[in-house]
Amino acid sequence: MSKIKARKGAPFARILGVGGYRPVRVVPNEVILERIDSSDEWIRSRSGIESRHWANDEETVAAMSIEASGKAIADAGISAEQIGAVVVSTVSHFSQTPAVATEIADKLGTAKAAAFDISAGCAGFGYGLTLAKGMIVEGSAEYVLVIGVERLSDLTDLEDRATAFLFGDGAGAVVVGPSEEPHIGPTVWGSEGDKSNTIKQTVPWDRFRIGDVSQLPLDSKGEVKFPAITQEGQAVFRWAVFEMAKVAKEALEAAGLTADDLDVFIPHQANERIIDSMVKTLKLPEHVTVARDVRTTGNTSAASIPLAMERLLATGEAKSGDTALVIGFGAGLVYAATVVTLP
Repeated sequence: MSKIKARKGAPFARILGVGGYRPVRVVPNEVILERIDSSDEWIRSRSGIESRHWANDEETVAAMSIEASGKAIADAGISAEQIGAVVVSTVSHFSQTPAVATEIADKLGTAKAAAFDISAGCAGFGYGLTLAKGMIVEGSAEYVLVIGVERLSDLTDLEDRATAFLFGDGAGAVVVGPSEEPHIGPTVWGSEGDKSNTIKQTVPWDRFRIGDVSQLPLDSKGEVKFPAITQEGQAVFRWAVFEMAKVAKEALEAAGLTADDLDVFIPHQANERIIDSMVKTLKLPEHVTVARDVRTTGNTSAASIPLAMERLLATGEAKSGDTALVIGFGAGLVYAATVVTLP
């Protein structure tokens, strides 16, 4: 017989507050067109993107996260000292160690909260939310701060016609806490590593140690390019539209709901064409509000779902207590979907 004593937390968990931060600089498509042979009409028709936000030197991954987190903590009506864990999803924090989550936890004024980063690309928010729910129910934390943050402008090849217009910067955060009723449904998540080459970094960091320029990509001026995100657009589009619609349906079924029970749909803000196709495949009723933050925020990877959630609530397009289906999917290829009650 085991001698280990189990610790029990809350019966369930829910999102208590949400906050977002978008960099000050707004970058319209015209700026992107200075480096690629395309048009504003082509970009909008392919992605729905009209503009995006790019961070300045002061708007670091940590700084944006702290701004978004402060809003989420205030929205939840708790203090930073009550946060028991900080989970940060990002692919654009360039220090391998320590985790940026530890800096964020300290500067927010938490009481030595557990803090760590995860790398799950555009599904990172869903992964973090699932971890937070588990901590609260297991009893290792009463309140968990989940942050999705990216500075993808640092990983964008501005001469790549296929991706230069896609990415933006920003941070979104939620506070997850205890609940007497289920307000975060079961997570349907997974990975398809056999497709990992469809979205990837152009060259690994260790390639720069070789010292042979011929092994590195060059820009139009013959200078070495910084690593960037590249993707096989059509393959990713087909996977997202057909496979992720199935995952979304599974998440609804796992929560015991149908599309008619939804008030809001918040998919990863990758591409408006993907969003439209998923809405059609899922046969969402007209009353369901669909997040389209991608138009003015672009693809912010792990930050896209909490940023879209925050904007829907701020504009009144969604309201507290609404039932929302959220799904993230991206590099890996990884995915995560669940149904939540909005804070």
